[in-house]
Amino acid sequence: MAYETETKEVILERMLSKSPATIDQREGSITYDLLSPAAIELAQSYIQLELALKHGFADTTYGEYLDMRCREMGVERRSELHASGRVTFTSDNEITIPEGVRISTAVTVDSDPIYFVTIEEGVIGQENSSVDIAVKAEEGGTLANVDVGEISLVYGELSGVVEVANSESFENGVDEETDSDLLNRYLERVQNPSTSGNANHYLEWAKEISGISDAVVIPVWNGNGTVKVILLSTEKTAPDESIITKVRQYIESVRPVGAEVTIVGAPEVTIAIDASIVLDQGYDLDQVSEQIRVYVREYLASLAYRDSYVRYSQIASTILDIDGVLDYVGLTINGGTSNVHVPIEDGEVAVLGEVTISGG
Repeated sequence: MAYETETKEVILERMLSKSPATIDQREGSITYDLLSPAAIELAQSYIQLELALKHGFADTTYGEYLDMRCREMGVERRSELHASGRVTFTSDNEITIPEGVRISTAVTVDSDPIYFVTIEEGVIGQENSSVDIAVKAEEGGTLANVDVGEISLVYGELSGVVEVANSESFENGVDEETDSDLLNRYLERVQNPSTSGNANHYLEWAKEISGISDAVVIPVWNGNGTVKVILLSTEKTAPDESIITKVRQYIESVRPVGAEVTIVGAPEVTIAIDASIVLDQGYDLDQVSEQIRVYVREYLASLAYRDSYVRYSQIASTILDIDGVLDYVGLTINGGTSNVHVPIEDGEVAVLGEVTISGG
């Protein structure tokens, strides 16, 4: 580094060497003691200079400083998105559910409730004992991507008067873009110039939308003037339709005149796993099975638009690496014992399907 040698000791020695030789410079002398605080402060200044130097380069900076660096190239950090969906309010009474009613998931020992608010009004009348109403998470991010039935609490004046539940999972909440992903987009902009609606330009446009991590661009896919953009979500699956719509609207607003653009989500190739495992003593089959799902899902996510093959040997290794698994018997992937081809050129992505684990 540029200033790593500028320590307090080096600076003090340099200052002492420039003092008159006839003055006592030993440790504890007046000269030594007067110069030491100045040397400490100068050393701290060099530390700050080192940090300032790092903040000036994209691959060594972070946070707001990375934002400023990227902004120079027109690259903005993708913001978080609030999960949204529909819930069902039920009551034996005729009642109006106004906009702004606060609801949440249940309180548990392991997690705090996740809050949502209604964004439209609904009415429960004589002919209907329930009504579906659109809601939106109070905070953005994937934490609010709740499963079916997780929303169950109502707050305020309607608490105890109506019941609430979600019959569908929420999947469109997106976290704010990480420094790593932002840096990668910045480097793509610098290293792969995009001009006049070339393939790099469509890739750049697609990835500017929150919720999109990557895309495959196929020029002239259906004749002259046609372009196909296949989108991959930040969860390494097909994006939610609302996010695909945002990408479609944005690209339509910036694409060259005359281009015919088709924008779709990544076709998902389901990976089903069936295995009998030998457990170590003291381990629970259900807990180990859940760990297998988590680890295999992470493995598949690492392959998305990077590797065209889901490898049988890697799935086997992943299972064996899980605490409590001594061995496996009869492992199959999609009913076979060979690698599964997932063509990246077609924009396909592997996602975890049914996982059947039994104890051997």
